[in-house]
Amino acid sequence: MSVIALAGCSGAPGVTTSALALLLSWPLEPGRRMILAECDPDGGAVLHGLLQGTLGDRYGLRNLSVAVRKGDFGDAFWRQLIDLSSEDGGKESPRDRLLLPGITDPAQAASLGPVWKALAVMFRGIEAEHGHDVLIDLGRSGAFGPSGVLAEQADTVLVVVRNTLRCLQAAQARVSALEERVGNVGLLMIGEGPYPAGEVQRVLQVPVVATLPYAPDDARVLSDGAEQPRRFTKSALMKAARTGSTLLVQRAALRRARLAPDVGVTHAR
Repeated sequence: MSVIALAGCSGAPGVTTSALALLLSWPLEPGRRMILAECDPDGGAVLHGLLQGTLGDRYGLRNLSVAVRKGDFGDAFWRQLIDLSSEDGGKESPRDRLLLPGITDPAQAASLGPVWKALAVMFRGIEAEHGHDVLIDLGRSGAFGPSGVLAEQADTVLVVVRNTLRCLQAAQARVSALEERVGNVGLLMIGEGPYPAGEVQRVLQVPVVATLPYAPDDARVLSDGAEQPRRFTKSALMKAARTGSTLLVQRAALRRARLAPDVGVTHAR
C-alpha cells in the first residue's frame, strides 16, 4: 500500500519502460490493484508505444482537466484507466494492473495545473481507502514545476539512472535537488555501464534501491510494443522487476512506519 514516484534525468534512462516492468511484476494480494499513472508533462509514451495506438487518444490525463472544473474528478479518474492485466482486457481479466495514460502533446500540460494537485489527493485516497498501490511516472521533468506536488506527496521517489558516466553526471544535480526538496530519494539503476551499485551510491549520495538489467530486446516489448518472446515473463528484465517491486514496497512501508509508527496498529484493528 504505497505511492511511489519514478523520475528521470537526461541520458535516456528509460523511466516509462521501467515503470511498465514494475507494474506488470508488482506483487498483488487478492483484492489489491496496482495503478500506473503517466504524469510526464512532456507527454506519455504507452498509448503509442506498448499499445501501438490501438486505443487512440480517448483515454488519459488530458480528460481530467475538464473533470476538475466540473467537480467530477473522482468518477472521471476511474473512467480513464486502461486495463493492462490481460492481453485482451476481456471479461476474465482481474483488472488489477491499470494505466492512466499521459497527455499526447506537451502543449496540453498548460491546462493541468489543478489536475496535479487533485491527483496527489486522489492517490493518497486510493492508497488509504482501497489499499491499492500507485506508481507515478514523472518522466524527465515532472518531479519539478507544477507536477512536482506528486513527488512531494509520494511515499518515496526513485530516480532512474543508468550506470554510465554520461548519465551519472547528468543525474547529480537532479538527485541532489530532489533529496533536498522531498527527501527519501533512492535510485533505480539500469545496468548498462561499468559502475557497480556501490560506486553509483557514492557518487550520487543516495541508495540504489533496486536494479534492472540492460536488456534492449526485452525493453522494446514494453517501450514499443515489439513482439513478445514466449518466455518474456521469465526474462531477466521481468525477474529483476519482480524483485525490485518487492524492495520498493518494503522501502515505502519503512518510511511510512517511521513517519507514523502507530498507523500499523490502527489498521490492524
